[in-house]
Amino acid sequence: MDLVIAVLVGAVALITVLTLIRAVRIVPQQRMDLVERLGRYQRTLTPGLNLLVPFVDTVRAKVDMREQVVSFPPQPVITSDNLVVSIDTVLYFKVVDPRAATYEIANFLQAIEQLTVTTLRNVIGSLDLERALTSREEINQHLSGVLDETTGRWGIKVTRVEIKAIEPPPSIRDSMEKQMRAERDRRAAILTAEGHKQSQILGAEGEKQAAVLRADGDRQARILQAEGQAKAIRTVFDAIHQANPSQKVLAYQYLQALPQIANGQSNKMWIVPAELTKALEGLGGALGGLSQMVGDAPSQQVDSSAVEREAAEAAEAAAAEAQRVNDEVRAAEQVTSGGTAAGGAKARPAGLPAPEPVPASELLGELNAEQQRPQAERG
Repeated sequence: MDLVIAVLVGAVALITVLTLIRAVRIVPQQRMDLVERLGRYQRTLTPGLNLLVPFVDTVRAKVDMREQVVSFPPQPVITSDNLVVSIDTVLYFKVVDPRAATYEIANFLQAIEQLTVTTLRNVIGSLDLERALTSREEINQHLSGVLDETTGRWGIKVTRVEIKAIEPPPSIRDSMEKQMRAERDRRAAILTAEGHKQSQILGAEGEKQAAVLRADGDRQARILQAEGQAKAIRTVFDAIHQANPSQKVLAYQYLQALPQIANGQSNKMWIVPAELTKALEGLGGALGGLSQMVGDAPSQQVDSSAVEREAAEAAEAAAAEAQRVNDEVRAAEQVTSGGTAAGGAKARPAGLPAPEPVPASELLGELNAEQQRPQAERG
């Protein structure tokens, strides 16, 4: 008897536990459970703790309310220019009405897939290959609009449809690659030609600027050189006038310069300044006066050595004065940057009278006459 009671108590406890298990239902977040009572829709369980009538209420379906992603396999589609392309699509959707998604359609995923394929064929069939490859955004918007309108009564919300890939046939891909390669080669040739053109233009502009700068630099150099020569001539002129050389010194300097003037096989005429002839006349007059003094005093003995000594002292004095003038002129030339005229010839100081042309034969005759006259008188 006790055993029977124990079995009964155990059976009641087991039934009670099973009843409690079937009466209590815990629904997780973002999920909806549909409850049927005796085969008829009763209510939808929300997330949390829910109580059911044991052995009367049953859970018909568990619907996930989160947004879901479905990738459909590639589908062959024919374009308007009769090319078969393979298109992969990705679908984003979410269930907004679990009751409609359960009772309005048997399998909403399969229904969405077939609807996507048919809509995609209709859209791509009205486009050629080039437009289909470049109009993905337009195709996505069209698919989203059609799917959202159709799946709305199923309690499904299509949030986004994306075309993952459009694969044309291999032959078409080869042709497209050749076309793109030719286009890129053309662009590369155009860019190369434009770069060569720009480089030529820049090179010509650089040469032009360099020529202008060189001409400007040459002009500035000539101006500075002319200014230096002018300053040198002015300095030499001032030094000569400050030294105040006599006619004898100038004649001595001209005599020293005569060998340089006569140096040359093609020289047929010398340009001798008038100061040289005047100086020679002065020397001749001095020598003539000395001979006259000797002729007027025949009774007096003339010491030839004394005359030669006086002539030598006069020549040394003239040479010393000429050397002093030369030192002053050379010091003035060292101060300035240039002291020569164009062509490398010595510049004649400004302020001196212009030279007069004298034939070489006449000048040599005068020099020989002046040199022989004193010797005859002393003899």
